[in-house]
Amino acid sequence: MNSKERVHRALRREPVDRIPVFMWFHPMTARRFASLLEIPVSRLAETMGDDIRQTWVNNNYAMEGIVHEHDGESHVDEWGVRWVKDGPFNQAVEFPLANLNADGVRAYRFPVDRLEHLLSLMDPVLAQSENYFIGCDVSPCVFEMYWRLRGMEQTLLGAALEPELTREMFDRCAEFALLLSKEACNRFPLDWLWTGDDVAGQESLMFSRDLWRDMIMPGLARIFAIGKEHRLWVAYHCCGALHPIIGDLIEIGLDVLNPVQCNCKGMNPLDLKREFGDRLAFMGGVDTQRLLPFGTATEVRAETERLIEGMTTDGGGYILAASHTIPPETPDENIFALYQAAGISRQEILDRAAQIRKLSCAG
Repeated sequence: MNSKERVHRALRREPVDRIPVFMWFHPMTARRFASLLEIPVSRLAETMGDDIRQTWVNNNYAMEGIVHEHDGESHVDEWGVRWVKDGPFNQAVEFPLANLNADGVRAYRFPVDRLEHLLSLMDPVLAQSENYFIGCDVSPCVFEMYWRLRGMEQTLLGAALEPELTREMFDRCAEFALLLSKEACNRFPLDWLWTGDDVAGQESLMFSRDLWRDMIMPGLARIFAIGKEHRLWVAYHCCGALHPIIGDLIEIGLDVLNPVQCNCKGMNPLDLKREFGDRLAFMGGVDTQRLLPFGTATEVRAETERLIEGMTTDGGGYILAASHTIPPETPDENIFALYQAAGISRQEILDRAAQIRKLSCAG
């Protein structure tokens, strides 16, 4: 069973040889673990046995796909947002629509002229489409895209003080993600359409559910519909305590929810499985705040096995992943234990690493 078959079967609640895995490593963790295995960082997912390959074609590429070497280095992306490396990640520091009046905001133009470049970011992923489960990430879709253009404070204030302008701009953000979705679904042999917006904090949504349903949900629904029209799974990423809108997301066609931040209010994975598992699959839920960095390897394996068992009570509907990136303080033994719980042994990982080194030397 190859990775593509494994993920599809798991999402259909059919028997699999092992649980599918899609793990995200903090950049520092990835470099350290790749060094341990003596492989390039670019080959880490392959070595670890991860089943999914995807990349960003919307603004998340500017945040995560452009990597600077030194703190303070920066770039301005196609949307006009300026990003600065601060620690391991890029942070948005200048917003093109900040402090503009309504006419200035409405005059903004999305980078439609860069469409071909953005879609070409999928080329390395598509080269692996025969064996791996392939996704195209069109996030951020609505709210998160707009605050990167306007700034968080002005976006939240604008929802209350300038509701028509805010609704119009949310719709325009959704339209650009919709354009990318249509083109990607028409051009590429995808297995899922990956969407997303971070709209929640540790304890609650950033705004009321009514506002989300009124201003944000309609745009997401149009994007989800594109995936459905192409008979793809639709996945959605949102960190935080988004329990109040999970039912709404299912209503508009969501198939897979990520990352299931288990330490946030209302986001216990096993509780979510009991409440929504007959209508929704999940990806994530492994605790990155306590378990992975501070638990023992025995605890990591036992708790991950318990999570897998609880999240597959209906025969599947689960992809193993962490609730965030695997943090740098995570011991190597805990990473091996995490994969061991998924049925991927340390020896299997070491053998793949050795094969990669051998082929590299032969080349």
